[in-house]
Amino acid sequence: MNVKPPVTPSTGDESRAGFFFALSAFLIWGVLALFWKATSHIDAVEVTAHRVVWSLPVAVAILWAMGRTGDVLPAMRSPRKLGILFICATIISLNWGVFIWAISVDRTIDTALAYYINPLVSVAMGAIFLGERFNRLQLIAIAIAFCAVLLLSVLSGEVPWISLWLAGTFALYGLLRKTVDVGPAQGFLVEVILMFPFGAIYVLVLLADGASSFLAGSGTDNLLLILAGPATSIPLILYASGAKRLRLATIGMMQYIAPTMIFLIGLFIFKEPISQWQWLAFAMIWIALAFYSWSLTGKRMQSETAPGQAGGSSAAE
Repeated sequence: MNVKPPVTPSTGDESRAGFFFALSAFLIWGVLALFWKATSHIDAVEVTAHRVVWSLPVAVAILWAMGRTGDVLPAMRSPRKLGILFICATIISLNWGVFIWAISVDRTIDTALAYYINPLVSVAMGAIFLGERFNRLQLIAIAIAFCAVLLLSVLSGEVPWISLWLAGTFALYGLLRKTVDVGPAQGFLVEVILMFPFGAIYVLVLLADGASSFLAGSGTDNLLLILAGPATSIPLILYASGAKRLRLATIGMMQYIAPTMIFLIGLFIFKEPISQWQWLAFAMIWIALAFYSWSLTGKRMQSETAPGQAGGSSAAE
């Protein structure tokens, strides 16, 4: 009797699925600027607290559906992993808070700039803290981006601290997460568990003082605050699922989708003003990103043509 081997997804199927997951994540992150703008009448700290609180049940439900909840316990038993994940959770919570606040005070374009320069900040941190080496194109890209930020600071008379804070904290978060051997979805759940008591206590104190927008506010406000959890968890899980199926170069190119959408939303929907110096800085950043993207593409082509080497690398590395 002939026994058919089990059917496993082909590499093409995996890549298509990964592309769909990653694209969905970046599109959601792009349009979320509209969602956070809808919460702009609510204090940004309260929105961030609800973002943490309502992320917990969503993250648990997703991991349970994936059958991966058991992976969380080993991380919870390791003091080192727990300590690093606590620092990561603190950093990302501060990142969330500033992002929400920036959109509420009509600084959406600054947040777009942050996520344009984030890949370059990450490359710089990798070189400084992990001993990773720049290639020539990456060095040129970082130098152009540095000049853009310097030019913006001098000519506009204001250091773009929102952009630098968001890019720096997100890059630092990514750097620290690389030092912990915990999956992205599992690590996110642990981070939310660690932050949950702080978020819950803050929400309860506001409710007790009658200063909360939750329950005491409108039904729309209640819904917005509850949806802050899924808005945080779902794109992150989609991204994690896509990243492990796609090449690093592919993810590297796709990551500009979200900041481009945020930039266009800030410019055309929120009607935020943009100065000539900001336009010049953005133009320089886009040139820097072109060099950075080419460095990723060139590296992929080199690995694919080199004899005896597998092409590309996993974004989950």
